[in-house]
Amino acid sequence: MESGMETAKLEDVERVFRRCDVDGDGKISAEDLRHCVGITGEGMSISLEEAEAVVKSLDSDGDGLLGMEDFVRLMMGNKGEEEKEIKEAFQMYLMEGSEHITPKSLKRMLSRLGESRTVDECILMISSFDLNGDGVLNFDEFMVMMQ
Repeated sequence: MESGMETAKLEDVERVFRRCDVDGDGKISAEDLRHCVGITGEGMSISLEEAEAVVKSLDSDGDGLLGMEDFVRLMMGNKGEEEKEIKEAFQMYLMEGSEHITPKSLKRMLSRLGESRTVDECILMISSFDLNGDGVLNFDEFMVMMQ
């Protein structure tokens, strides 16, 4: 389920897509993309070759054009996939029944990874990213740490 913020961003991307889709065919060519970057990129420009490379790398159906889904991936990146990977990593550090990374669970995971740390060292590591000062890392704090 998308949050309101993600929906708003998606609507902005769709609006930009329609503006870049010069002929209104629901697709953006490399030339359209080049032109669009020129008018929306605040002084930015890309060569036709660069635009062609972008289109080629994101073109999901092989027609040499960017459809709406391709354009969304270009504009929003793979944030959903990235967050999923971070969430999986976060889960590895949790102890059963916990929703936070504790000094003890961090010590255990680091030990599994071949890095021996004391609980005090783990407390210090956690304190560097513990934004709310509760002594543990929640998922949002872990995401900040990973970025």
